[in-house]
Parts: sequence; C-alpha cells; structure tokens
Amino acid sequence: MAAVLEGLEPEETAAAAEDAARSTVEAVESRPGAPFLLAGNQLNLDVHPGGCHRLQYLCSQQPPELLQVEFLRLSTHEDPRLLDDTLAQVPWSLLRLRSLVLKGGQSRGALGACLHGTLTTLPAGLSDLACCLAHLDLSFNRLETLPPCILELCSLDALLLSHNRLSELPEVLGALPTLTFLSVRHNCLEKLPTTLGSLSALQRLDLSENLLDTIPSEIGNLSNLSELNLASNRLQNLPASLAGLRSLRLLVLHSNLLTSVPTGLAHLPLITRLDLRDNQLRDLPAELLDAPFVRVQGNPLGEASPAPPSPPDISQIPEMPRLFLTSNLDSFLVSPHGCSVTLACGVRLQFPAGATTTPITIHYRLWLPEPHLVSLGPHDFLLSGVLELQPHGVAFQQDVSLWLLFVPPRVQRYREVVVRTRSDDSWTDLETHLEEEAPKRLWARCQVPHFSWFLVVLRPVSNTCLLPPEGALLCSSGHPGVKVTFPSGATEEPRQVSMQVVHMAGLELRALLEESEASVSPLLCLSQNGPPSFLQPVTVQLPLPPGVTGFSLDRSHLHLLYRTPSTATWDDITTQVALELTHLYARFQVTHFSWYWLWYTTKTCVGGLARKAWERLRLHRVNLIALQRRRDPEQVLLQCLPRNKVDATLCRLMDRYRGPEPSDTVEMFEGEKFFAAFERGIDVDADRPDCVDGRICFVFYSHLKNVKEVYITTTLDREAQAVRGQVSFYRGSLPVEVPQEAEAARQRKGTDALWMATLPIKLPRLRGPQGSGQGTDFSLMPLNLGDAETGFLTQSNLLSVASRLGPDWPTVALHLGMPYRELQRIRHEFRDDLDGQIRHMLFSWAERQAGQPGAVGHLVQALEQSDRQDVAEEVRAILELGRHKYQDSIRRTGLASEDSPLPGTSASQTPESAQA
Repeated sequence: MAAVLEGLEPEETAAAAEDAARSTVEAVESRPGAPFLLAGNQLNLDVHPGGCHRLQYLCSQQPPELLQVEFLRLSTHEDPRLLDDTLAQVPWSLLRLRSLVLKGGQSRGALGACLHGTLTTLPAGLSDLACCLAHLDLSFNRLETLPPCILELCSLDALLLSHNRLSELPEVLGALPTLTFLSVRHNCLEKLPTTLGSLSALQRLDLSENLLDTIPSEIGNLSNLSELNLASNRLQNLPASLAGLRSLRLLVLHSNLLTSVPTGLAHLPLITRLDLRDNQLRDLPAELLDAPFVRVQGNPLGEASPAPPSPPDISQIPEMPRLFLTSNLDSFLVSPHGCSVTLACGVRLQFPAGATTTPITIHYRLWLPEPHLVSLGPHDFLLSGVLELQPHGVAFQQDVSLWLLFVPPRVQRYREVVVRTRSDDSWTDLETHLEEEAPKRLWARCQVPHFSWFLVVLRPVSNTCLLPPEGALLCSSGHPGVKVTFPSGATEEPRQVSMQVVHMAGLELRALLEESEASVSPLLCLSQNGPPSFLQPVTVQLPLPPGVTGFSLDRSHLHLLYRTPSTATWDDITTQVALELTHLYARFQVTHFSWYWLWYTTKTCVGGLARKAWERLRLHRVNLIALQRRRDPEQVLLQCLPRNKVDATLCRLMDRYRGPEPSDTVEMFEGEKFFAAFERGIDVDADRPDCVDGRICFVFYSHLKNVKEVYITTTLDREAQAVRGQVSFYRGSLPVEVPQEAEAARQRKGTDALWMATLPIKLPRLRGPQGSGQGTDFSLMPLNLGDAETGFLTQSNLLSVASRLGPDWPTVALHLGMPYRELQRIRHEFRDDLDGQIRHMLFSWAERQAGQPGAVGHLVQALEQSDRQDVAEEVRAILELGRHKYQDSIRRTGLASEDSPLPGTSASQTPESAQA
C-alpha cells in the first residue's frame, strides 16, 4: 500500500482509485439491475448518485468479482441512515478491502464551495477489517469525534480526516502501530494527545488550519517523521524536542504567532524546506537566516524587540475605535492604535493595531464599473462596483481586513467568488472567504497589504500548483475527469500553472448547431508563467462529450479544437496530435498552453461554430431596452438582454411593441446594478417583486439565460386626462427625489450625470363606458387572469405561484383540465428545466382563460385538489388585497360613489365586508 500512496498528495491519494477505474472501466452487468463500475480490484461508486443502493444490491447478489475488490470509493452525499446500513454490510462482503474512501466534497454549493458529506460516525463492524484495511479517507464529512472502530484497525497505513469538525483526538490514538500518514487538516483541534508521539511509524503528519496553540513535547519521539505541517494555527512557541526529528525533510509553520523557534532546527541533517512565513519572528539563528531552504517573508526580523510587557490593566486598555461613516463622508483617519470602519457603500475595513506607524488619512470612492476600470476574464461576471481606496501603494505593517458586500448570484456549478485588486497595472485575485449575513447578503472577506482598486467577481473555479522540475499532477476540483500530467524534466525552474474548466449546456449547443446529437466536453483553459513552452510534452486528459463513449464513437466526428492566442481563432488540431481514447476519456500531449475543447458533431468545419459558442459563453456586456405595448400603451416592458440578442429580440417584439429609440438601448456589464425611475404620472406597486421604495431595481448575474422582464402599468389618472411620462434609467443610487423632466433634460447634458436613457410614454385617458357609474369594461392590466367578480391575478402573482409548485405541477395541471399529452410535450420541450416546465404550463393555461369567468376560482380549486392548500391560501390573500386596491382606485376616479356596490361585491355587501 505504501507504494500506491508514495508521492501523492492527500487529495490525489483519494482520487487514485477513480483514475484507474475510469480509464479501464468494464461494465459488469451480468444480471439486470446491476449498474456499477468494477475495474479489476477497484469498485468506484461515487461517480453517479445512488452508490449506496448499488453497493447494497451487490452485497445481496454476491457476484464473484466482488470478492476480489480491494479498493472501494463511496460518496457520503447520501441519506445518513442509508449510508450507515450500507457501511454495515461492507466487512462481510468485501473481505479483501485495503482502501476505503468515504469522502464528501463531490458536490458544490451555489458559490462553488465543496459541500460536506453526511457521515458523522462509522459502524462498529468496520473493525472486522483490521487485518486488511490499510487506507481510510473520511475527508469532507461531519465527524465531531473519532469513530472508535478506527482505533482497532491495526493494519492502517494512511488515515485522512481533513475538513471535518474534530475538536480533539483521543489519547488512545497511539494504538495504531502501522500508521505512516495522518491528515487532520482544517478541523477544530485545540490540543493534541501526548500519545501522538507513540506513532513510531508515522512519516507524514498534517495538522494545518486548526486552532492549536501548543504542541506536546512528545512529538519529538516520531523518529521516522519526514513531513510536518502545522501552518495556520495559533502557535506562539514550539517544543525544543522538534530538533530531535532527525528524519524531517519538510517543516511548514507559516501563518502562526511564533516569536522564536528552537535553535536546533538549523542542525536537522535532512531538512530541505522550513517555512516560517507570516509569524512574529524578530530574530533567528544565523544558520537559519543564511540557509537556502528557509522562508521568512512576513516577519518583523531585525526590529528591536519590545520590552517585556507588564501585566495589562484590562480597565485601561482602550477599545479599538469603531467608525460608521455616512454617505457624505469620503475619508477617515487611521491611527497606530487601529480602527474598525463601516462605510455607507457596503464596505467594512479593519486596521489592526500597528498597521500604520503614523496617523494616515484614507480616502475611498465607489466607481461605476466602466470598461477601463473593470478587469474580467473570458468567463468572469461582475458582482460589485469598483471600490477605490487611497493612497495607492502604501504598504501596511500588518494586513488590513477588507469586507465587500454583494448579493449572492444565481450561479452555475463549479464557480467561485473572489475579490480582485489592481497592483502594478495588473489585476490579481486575492484569497477570499465568504461570510453570510442574511440569505440574500454575503460578505467577501480578504486581507490586503496595500490599497488600490477592488471589485468582486464570479469566476470558474481555478486550480493551481507549483510545477517543480520533478513533475506534478494537476486535477480539476470541479470536473474529476479533467487533469494534466507533467513529466519529470518538463521545466528547469519551478513555474506556476493553473487550470479553469467551463461547462456549456447541451441544449444551447444543439440549438446553435441545429444538430440533435452534437455535444462538447468541458472547455479547458490552461495557463502558466515562465517560458511559453515546456521541455517535455505534457499530457492533457479531457472527458469525452456527454453521450459519447470510446467504444461507440465515430472518430471522424470527433474534433479537438485549440484556440490560437495570437489570432483569437479556433483551429481543428485533431490530425496534428496523437489522440488516445479510453471508454470515458481522451488524452493528448501538448508543449504549450491555451484553450482546448473536444467537440462531437457531424459538421466538417467547426472553427466558426466554436467561435460562436465561445462568444455565447463570454457575454460580458448586456443591453437594457424599454418598449411600449402597441395594443395597450399603459404597459411598458423593461428587458435586459445579452448584447448579441438585442437585434433578434427587437425584430421579434416589434409587431407587439413600439420603440425603442436609439438612446433607449443601454449597454452595461453583466451583474451591474441599475434603477428605473418614473418621472411623471406613473406609480409602481410596491408589492411587486424587485421593487425598492416604489422604484424598480434590477440586478443581473451569470449568463442571463432567463431573461428578466418587468412589466409596468399606470394607476388611474385622477383627472381622467391623458397621462404623459418618462421612464429613466440610472446607474448607482437614485436621487432622493425623482427628477422632473427639466432636471432630467439638464442631467442629460452633464458629463458625470447618472442619467442613462429615457423612453417617453404616452398613456391614453382611462375612463369607463359612457353613462355608466361602474367601470365594468375597465381592465387593470392586460395580463390579468380572472374577472371583477372573482378577482384578478397579475403576471407577477402567477410567477409567485409557479415558483412554489415544484414537482407537484403535473397534478395541478391535470386538475386544471390540461390533457396528459400536453403535459408530456411540456416535459419534453423543457426536459432540463423544471422552472420552465412549471411556467409554461401555468401561463399557457392562463392565456386560454383570458376573458373566461371563474378562471381564478378554477385555479384555487385545482390547487386544493392537488393538496397544495398553502398556495391556495396565498392566492386568496392576493385576491383580497387586489380587490380592495381595485375598489379604492375605482372610487378615486369618480366612476363609483361611496355607497354604490362595486365589481366583485353583491348588493348586500359593503366594500369592507366583501369576501375573497
């Protein structure tokens, strides 16, 4: 087992079985209902959902191949009870099991963070594997204590417990005599057991990213220890016994609170790297200062040591000043004592004591995201404005903490939020941590060494590694099948290499190519610093496009595309490389990096098609248009579109809408925030979605796959005269008072005006039928569902209903009287989009009910028959509120007297007693 694990990082160790299984997969389906992946002695059940059910089936059938399994991978993103029941069957079914990987982290959250598995303990029966189990990986789970059965695994060679919730390790941990690798990274450890020194065979120990403030002196008994990682803890000192680790080669101590280190570390005979960065070291032995293997950046070396402090008088210690700045302040003073600052623009800063040696005035400004200020990669999306902090380039003695507030995006999988800053005319990404304040408010927190421009972006997950001359393996954390293998001798000097993977939806591609069978692999971006080419060919592995396997594909339809950096074109290089195909993957070798894309299509020339697909994936700019409905000028449509879809959308809408004028199409960045203000004669219902203080507010994210539309209608004009108004669009904050037409005209000429575009709208006079005291022919909104008797539901109300139906929508549709054949058609047309299925069903039914009495009552009845009483009650509340608003507006226009009955009420009912 040691040979299998040698030279692999913990994450690579857990993926070793998957790599071999995927490349030599044999589909063993000797009997119906046995879908599992078995390759030689390796069983991989974490690739697809339902791994527990598959394993239980195998255990019940006991095929001969199962007795040969030595490597098992099983996802812990399962129901906890099902997972426990499944693991209880492992010891008596897999008698030769040597490696058990029970990792979480295969799934990612909305912001790209790895989700933890549900594993909290292990069944006691796993101790029956004590004589054979050598490798156990429980990373990315929810363990709070170490399962007792682990301590009975006397043959255990490697134990991985990273990214759990362990607060301590048991004293009996020393009872694992064969353990050579232990990883407890990123837990909550506050202390270590003294018996840790009894693990005499231990060679690699990773305790980084915990809460340790001391290390037991017994650690010096680990005579075979070659790698020790204690980074990112709270260590203030180290035991002198560390100098007795004569086999130690690597010692990582960065990001602690160390003020000194044992002098004996300089005399360790085999040490090749000692990382002491970002501590509080003021003095080091000369042997360490001059040693080439020591890293000491971020320490106050050479400064005079302060006098030993006297015991502090807590009552005399001043609390760090806290400043809350209003919008009319653009600067603040920071003293050497530090301060915490909250800005009105959604920014927080914390200056620790000693960050500056003299008082300094900090200026800030929030810029609009103009093109010359925003740096976006091909597939990045903007989540904030641009924050400028001055003075630029001033280095602080300690890192300053910066928090930027942003609204969580509706993101695709495998994306992450980072803070980007400008330094030396180039933009770099900072290490960013997310802190949730509310369900729709997140802070992006980072440490900044100096001030410049900052913004928050959403980018594809980036995986990086430092490539040494000895070679390395770089894997994608979001797409397990994407990896790059660097052979020994690929570079002479270490260089940084990085990888990003972008997914393209199959529906978009097939619509673009007009070919039902077309598919593409994930889009792979590889980059590196240093010389442009590698000295040895580098092997790239990409998964085959969905629906394609190495045993069934037609190689004439497979195209490997390469994006030429100099000409920004896509070239077909299929015939220029040796393309090796397995059942699931394609491998090829390259000597320099760019973008690579694997296409499967019957088209012969795919370079131009790839360019179109590339452009569709990188929509940085969007356009806002405003249109007025021809048959009902009361209604104004505001729509935000990707820039390349504006012309086609206008052509499609022009038969129903008028406009826009050239100034009404506004170019923006994706994710940018802007407002629409209504200058005269128009009132916005504040109960509508996306409405802030009577003004519509838009925030757009991602690829705008769901085009956001907001319909605006007027209230009745009290003087029964034609209403004239304007819709104006603003970036940033609106003025306190909505500007009048004259002010808008003045702002239109200003260079720094926030005014963007205006669409004049002319609304006809609204009045009921001649000689009638009731407005029975008056329609509040063209898209209303219902009538004056049962009440109206607007388009916004129907969207709210649709958002709550979920998987119950087919039952509701059948109770609404829709034929089953139409349900099947909707399922097929929107087969990858549940929200699309629900909206299409509900709105297509509503359009057919236009003008029909009792439509709303029919909807309420269908909801009740479908056991969705919660949605039915919501609809009744909407109707009640809407009817009161409708009655009040009729009275305000003088179309009905205070005593006369109103639409929706009987002669015996007063408006106050009308029931829903």
